[in-house]
Amino acid sequence: MPADAVPPTRHERAAAPGEQIRPHNPTCFGCGPESPTGLHMTAVAGDRIDCSATFTVEPKFEGGPGVIHGGILSTAFDEAMGLCLKLMRVIAVTAHLEIDFAKPILLGTELRFESEVLGQVGRKLYSQSIAYSGDVEVARAHALFITVQPERHFKDSYALSQRADHYEQRVEMDDIQAP
Repeated sequence: MPADAVPPTRHERAAAPGEQIRPHNPTCFGCGPESPTGLHMTAVAGDRIDCSATFTVEPKFEGGPGVIHGGILSTAFDEAMGLCLKLMRVIAVTAHLEIDFAKPILLGTELRFESEVLGQVGRKLYSQSIAYSGDVEVARAHALFITVQPERHFKDSYALSQRADHYEQRVEMDDIQAP
């Protein structure tokens, strides 16, 4: 993290400590309850800009024999850290994600991710996350997210969403011209 990073600021209307953080997109592969094949990750807000997120490694997430696929674990880290950003009430996209895999993660494992936004420099947000199986650390990650203006960043993709109707209504509510 850069030396000039400042502490992130929790939004006054963010989920309170102990409350569940709502999914950012109903059909998101990571946290969306409407994603038929997704992780269905859930997260609970911590006291700072941090959260605890969980998901179970189902057989459909198999990579090597009996273990999670590394790409699925990468997705889970991305989602766990991304959900913490909701405590700042910003929209940000992943610019860099780095993972250290420590132990094989067996199918059927419930993973817990302890994630935190560490600092901010302009539009750049620096995060970290540690994955646990029980009390055992199995992997850790660091990420850089960049805040975006959703009406610009997603202007060409809203209509492609499985929930285009959801976004069309949100765009209209925000007085943003629909794509």
